[in-house]
Order: sequence, then structure tokens, then C-alpha cells
Amino acid sequence: MLKLLIPTLMLIPTTWATPKKWLWPTTLAHSLIIALISLSWLKNMSETGWSYLNSYMATDSLSTPLLVLTCWLLPLMILASQNHTAHEPINRQRTYITLLISLQFFLILTFTATEILMFYIMFEATLIPTLIIITRWGNQTERLNAGTYFLFYTLAGSLPLLIALLLLQNSAGTLSLLTLQYATHPQLLTYADKLWWAGCLLAFMVKMPLYGVHLWLPKAHVEAPIAGSMVLAAVLLKLGGYGMMRMMPMLEPLTKELSYPFIILALWGVIMTGSICLRQADLKALIAYSSVSHMGLVVGGILVQTPWGFTGALILMIAHGLTSSALFCLANTNYERTHNRTMILARGLQMILPLMTTWWFIASLANLAFPPLPNLMGELIIITSLFNWSWWTLALTGAGTLITAAYSLHMFLTTQRSTVPTHIIALDPTHSREHLLMALHLLPLILLTLKPELIWGWTA
Repeated sequence: MLKLLIPTLMLIPTTWATPKKWLWPTTLAHSLIIALISLSWLKNMSETGWSYLNSYMATDSLSTPLLVLTCWLLPLMILASQNHTAHEPINRQRTYITLLISLQFFLILTFTATEILMFYIMFEATLIPTLIIITRWGNQTERLNAGTYFLFYTLAGSLPLLIALLLLQNSAGTLSLLTLQYATHPQLLTYADKLWWAGCLLAFMVKMPLYGVHLWLPKAHVEAPIAGSMVLAAVLLKLGGYGMMRMMPMLEPLTKELSYPFIILALWGVIMTGSICLRQADLKALIAYSSVSHMGLVVGGILVQTPWGFTGALILMIAHGLTSSALFCLANTNYERTHNRTMILARGLQMILPLMTTWWFIASLANLAFPPLPNLMGELIIITSLFNWSWWTLALTGAGTLITAAYSLHMFLTTQRSTVPTHIIALDPTHSREHLLMALHLLPLILLTLKPELIWGWTA
């Protein structure tokens, strides 16, 4: 654990001490080494499932894939941000990289925390770097509005969680994940207990985001710079799913009845946000809404509370993290050349950037859950577990997958295959940096089809 935490922390002085010329290569190489070392976490030898650093920090098969995804993303964010921050003063570039590093540090602490209160504090701490990245490096003036939405939605959701956790500490006497599973759970019968149940899950549902409390997400995505969009889509949304999986065992036996409206809302959200994607003109907003739709399936899978549901949710979270991050990078390569996010004004790019079309094709197929990619595995497992819970859900999930396929293909055909608009005259060719970035997103996704047990979680 420390062999990754300390290098991550030491990246900050490295960023400020490196000469200007070597700033980006050094931070990239250093963070890539950290990402490669983090792969050693996937080999969990312990019999209990937990491998310890101490009683406050430990990893198990649920948090390990998310930790590796977190570490894998920092070099990719540095690669993606290099071009659009190049014209800024050097100190601002250093600050930008420092914020990305601090975000990774908080996320590692969040996923390894065994004390739920420490998890809560780090969960909130990730807000600060993200907020600064959105409000300072965003493109449009709307970014302040987006930052406000992001901050207040998340805070309004997570304050009830703090009160719920203090109540749990009072009744169980501990907040450690290692001992809570053995604590005797009180019979939750009163209305106050039902409110406590909602308080425990509300923060995570806002963070996921569940349809209905999702309005902050498209705003934050559209206004954020590329690294902000990547880390939001790939890791910050997964905090919600991870928190829900951790809290679920403590909320028995209430979940059986109380989860109904939330499962229905999540599945309805899959269809609604998919339909929004079909008529979306803005490329980044389309990808952002598709995230809400995929996370709706994850919420459903977690709330059904079967081993299959949990496994499918974890697989889909990891697969979606890589896929949507790749799509945001592709949208950004288009934006850096055409300075436009509207799909109709930047279309037919296959004629101009033929190699990029390959990456667009793979990423779009991954987004619509094409076999044999892990996206399909996650979606099928969740749909099966939901069908087992109630066969009516098949109508909603089936319609959802159809709509997903429709908007993914629509996005690919519009950006790549139409006629080139007359106002596009000269575009920069694609750089090796961008192809490396896309390969590092999509190769892990394709390789996971060969060894899927790495991201199966507790069922493995």
C-alpha cells in the first residue's frame, strides 16, 4: 500500500522541482510506473479476502480493481491534457498536474479505507480538486454554474450520510468494515430506521448518479476540461457504487422492501437518459448522459443484492470507466481541432483522420456492449439478476440496451461517416500521443476479456 501512496505523494514535489522542458515527460513516466506497480494488487494471496497495511487501510477483491483503475488513469489524464494546457504559464501547468495527483491520492485513500468515517472524509475530499479543475480550467463561462451544481448536489446528498454514520457508530460501537460484519444488527422497524436507510444510500445515489438527482453530471462533464471529464466518468462515479456495495450488508432487512422505488427509478432512468442521448446535439453531453444510463444498470444490480448483481455491477463499473474515458478523449481530439462540440458541425472526420476512426469504432462498440467485451458481460449478468428478481424488468432493460445501441451507432455515424462540412479546411493530423492514449484505454478493456476474474470482485 505504502509503495504506491508514498510515490504518489512524492509526485507533487517532483512536479514543482522538474525543469519546464521535462515537466510532462517526467510526471507521465513517474505516474505510469505507479500504475504498473499497482497491477501487483490484483494478485491477492490472503485467505480472508483482505490484504492489510494496517487496521485502517486494507484492500480486498472489491476495492482492488477500482484502485488499479484509479492509478491507471493518472498517466492517461496527463497524456490527454498536454496539448490544451501547453499555452498556459508554467506555474498553472504545475498546479493542474498537482490537482490531478492529489485527486489520485484521495481516491486511493477512499478505496482502501476500512473505517467508514475515513472513507466518508476522503469521499468528500475528492470534491475539492475536481471543483477547482472544473471552475478554473473549464472552457465556457457556464463552468461556475456547473461547479455550483456539482458542489451542492454532492453536499446535500452526503450530509445525511454523516448523520447516519454517527448513528451507526452509536448503535454498533464500531465503524470498521472488518468488524461491522460481525456486529449484531438491530431489527429496523420504525420510520426513523427507514429514514436512516435512505440517509445511508442517498449520498451514493447522488454520486452515481441515479436518474432524478443526475442533473449535475452533464453540466459538470460539458464544462470540465478533458482530465476533469475523464476522472469524473472513470472513477468519481464509481465511488457511489463502491459505497453502496460497502453499506448494503449493514442495511438488512430493510432493503428488500425499500429498494423497490429506487430500482424502478434506476431502470426508468436507463430508458429516459438513453432517449435524451438520441436527440443530443452536443457530443460531450451525449457521452455524459450515456454514463447516467449505464450507472442506472449498476444501481439496479447492487440493490437486487445477489452475488450475481454485485459481480455484474463491479464488472460494468470497470468496463464503463475505461470506455467512457476513451470516448471523452476522442471527443476532445475532435474539439482540439475543430473547436466545436456540436456533432453536426464536426462530422465526416473519417476522410480527414482515418486512423482515429478505428478508435472511435472500438470505443462505440464497447459503449453499446459488443461481445466479447466486459461491458457485455457486466450488462448481461445484471440483466439476468434483475430478471431473476422480477421478470417485468426485462422490458425496461431490453429497451435500454436497444436505445444504447441506437445512440452509440448514431454517434459513430455522425462524427465519422457523414459528408465533411465545407467550413473544415485544414486540420492538424493525429499525433502519436493521441494514439498511445487511446491504446492505453482500449487495450486493457480488450485484454480483460481474456482474464475476467480480475474484476469479478467477491465472487471470484
